[in-house]
Amino acid sequence: MLDKINRKLTGTILLVIYFAAVAYLCFGHFENVPEVSKFIFGIPADKIAHFLMFFPMPFLFWFAYGEISKKPWHSMVFCFIAFIVSCAIAGSTEIGQSFTSYRSCDPLDFKADCIAILICSIITLIIDQTTHLYTKCSKN
Repeated sequence: MLDKINRKLTGTILLVIYFAAVAYLCFGHFENVPEVSKFIFGIPADKIAHFLMFFPMPFLFWFAYGEISKKPWHSMVFCFIAFIVSCAIAGSTEIGQSFTSYRSCDPLDFKADCIAILICSIITLIIDQTTHLYTKCSKN
């Protein structure tokens, strides 16, 4: 019981820190930052940054609020909800940026965010089910 509470508390703290970092990266002023390469392996650097920024979100939701599911469909429902909520947050950041004078709304940024969220949601589903199978086998 205490372990479950510690996991949820730690997960919630990590999620809050993560959201603060994402908000800073999405809405901060970075005019004085040195110019970096515009492309990495032929992919626009800002799309890679968006991918990396939103990639951990579904896993952090699972770590904070999920439980190791006994039934695969519970995992699927949780990961689907985490995917939808994460995409809504990503979309909200893009819409929010359109209201600033120093940022812009880019549908391709949102696409990069959603691809990252989808991949992490699938990985989180696999982790959940693998963890369930491992704990089930270790009890026997």
